Amino acid sequence: MIAMMKSINETNFGGRPLVTCFTCHRGSNSPVTAPRLSLQYGAPDDDPNVINFPPDTGTSADQILDRYLQALGGTAQLTKLSSFTAKGTYSGFDTAFKEVPVDIYAKAPNQRTWIIHMAEGDSRRVFDGRNGWWAGPDGPAPIGTLTSGNLDRYRLEAIVAFPAGIKQAFSRWKVGRTAIDDRPVRIVQGTNAGLLPVNLYFDNQSGLLVRWVRWNDTPVGPVPTEINYDDYRDVAGVKMPFTWTASQTYMQMTIKLSAIQANVPVDAAMFAQPTPGTPRP
Repeated sequence: MIAMMKSINETNFGGRPLVTCFTCHRGSNSPVTAPRLSLQYGAPDDDPNVINFPPDTGTSADQILDRYLQALGGTAQLTKLSSFTAKGTYSGFDTAFKEVPVDIYAKAPNQRTWIIHMAEGDSRRVFDGRNGWWAGPDGPAPIGTLTSGNLDRYRLEAIVAFPAGIKQAFSRWKVGRTAIDDRPVRIVQGTNAGLLPVNLYFDNQSGLLVRWVRWNDTPVGPVPTEINYDDYRDVAGVKMPFTWTASQTYMQMTIKLSAIQANVPVDAAMFAQPTPGTPRP
């Protein structure tokens, strides 16, 4: 099927991945072979998570991002945020959606570590500002070094943690409009060379970031990651999301924080390459 997909794209679309596994399968093991009238005559699915959308030239990316920084507390206040630690719960496919404790350590401008205390052993997700690792019993290997789009996800999450430098995160920007759950939002799409775009969604009313979506380029087409942010609270003069939910093709997870401490000492060793994960005895 992969060979067929690649052949169709090379023959008809110059090699661009316009036909993917999802074109036919739509999340099912077997493609549907007959038309579905409920889809043909039902309400259309207006998915805001699209790579290509009509540009809105009436507002610039700088204007939307400036409003976001102001909504968080202002650039001056954001630059005072040098570090934080947080406690809360994690739940997802890998815990059968049971809530387990999680500790988060972060240091400006872009370092961040999660430690998820699973029943089988601790899972560590580490980004040192340039490199990223995943070590634990829930990973595909005792330790994984992240590359390409998987590494870029950790970079993006670190940017959200310390957003003062968000304008420098991408080399090209594009603005659009859409809605999430009937709520108007502005899309600011950032692109860097060698990677697929990232969509940032800002609530029209509050100006806060409510979602970002990025796509990882794979042999079977672009694969999305969606992270939604909610429950913003004031921490040392900066609004920070206490809840975020991630969805990917292979997993979903939710983090709910109960406490965040700002501008506290964080040992640099927290962002070093972790040791391979071992099951808890």
